[in-house]
Parts: sequence; structure tokens; C-alpha cells
Amino acid sequence: MAVQINPSILSADFARLADEAKAVKGADWLHVDVMDNHFVPNLTLGVPVVESLARATDTPLDCHLMIEAPDRWAPQYVEAGAGSVTFHVEAATAPVRLAREIRAKGARASMALRPATPIEPYEDLLPELDMLLIMTVEPGFGGQAFLDIMLPKIRRTRELISKHGLELWLQVDGGVSAATIERCAEAGADVFVAGSAVYGADDPAEAVRALRNQAESVTAEASWACDH
Repeated sequence: MAVQINPSILSADFARLADEAKAVKGADWLHVDVMDNHFVPNLTLGVPVVESLARATDTPLDCHLMIEAPDRWAPQYVEAGAGSVTFHVEAATAPVRLAREIRAKGARASMALRPATPIEPYEDLLPELDMLLIMTVEPGFGGQAFLDIMLPKIRRTRELISKHGLELWLQVDGGVSAATIERCAEAGADVFVAGSAVYGADDPAEAVRALRNQAESVTAEASWACDH
């Protein structure tokens, strides 16, 4: 399983987004946090900024929609240039239909779960997805401390993915850093969103490389990866 590092521009300098996108050379995706001040108590950016970012970088955009009514808005982010669009199952009215629409428009479809949302009720939806995002903090703000109590949930999710033989990426977002990424990888995550751990570093590109090396070293020995 290939480890992927997705720097989150929530921790970048919003006045220099094009430069900040170029500063994370070697990243697999650029994680774009979209917040509407309704689903979460914060307001960030929307479709016009995603359109501008898509023109400013060759790194594909991974848009995480922390918004109400994603059934209505998610397709617009595909049209704006996102290569992957994540909606929250807590906000979606028809998650299967939405995932299929995102895929039909040419992007990867991803579903996110808040910390208190269990994975088990959504087992039957997994084949409709390209990625599942386990939030390891409450969505809404960057720089929060990693919630260790999410590690068993990551393990259970990986077990479900393996049970069904799916090529489904398992992403974690929230408090991912040099101090936590190895635990996430051991539990079963293979896609890692890192904000302040990357953009707070003196050399963001080197931070990406270092995080990748940590995760790869653990994944190479992890039982879930060997079984796969």
C-alpha cells in the first residue's frame, strides 16, 4: 500500500496560497479544507479559491467539505478542479447517490466521519467510495491535539476494508505529526493529512519527506499491509 502525504492549506498563509502550494514539493495531494460556518464553527474558502488553486499548482486537490448540503455543493468542487472530494456522512442526504455523482464527474469520491460517528453502520457503503476519512480531531480548526481514542476506529475500518477486499484509501486528518503518524500507520491509515506539522516547519517539503519516511517504515512492517 502506497503512503500518501497531503499537506493541509488550512495551516498555510492564505495571502500566498500559490506559493504555499509550491512549497510542499513531493506532496501527493494538496488538502483543501472547505468550511461554511454552519456544519463547523469556522469559515474558510470556497469554489473560486479552489478554481484558482487548480490553475496555480500541478499537485491534485483533495477537497474536504465540512459544510451543510454537500449533496448540492460537492459536484461544483469537481467542476472547479478537485481531483478528490470528501463529504461528511453526517451532512449528506443521499451519500451513495452523491458518491456516484462525484465519480461520474471524474473525481475520487470520499466520505468523512466525525470522531463520534461509528464506521460500522456504513459498511455497505464502502464499495461506493474511493477513500474514507477518519477525523482524528473535531473538524473545524487546525492545530488541535490528536485524539488517541480514534486509533481503534482506524483499526476497525481497516479490518472492514480488508474484509471486503476493497482498494479503498484510508485517510486520517487532525493532529497528524511526527509524534502521531506512526501510530496512525500501524492502525491502518495510508493517507495522512498534515497541516501545522508541514506548514509550521522551516522547510515544508522536507517535512513532507520526513513524514512519508516515518509512515512507510511502519507500513512495511504492519500486519494489515502485509496481509493485503
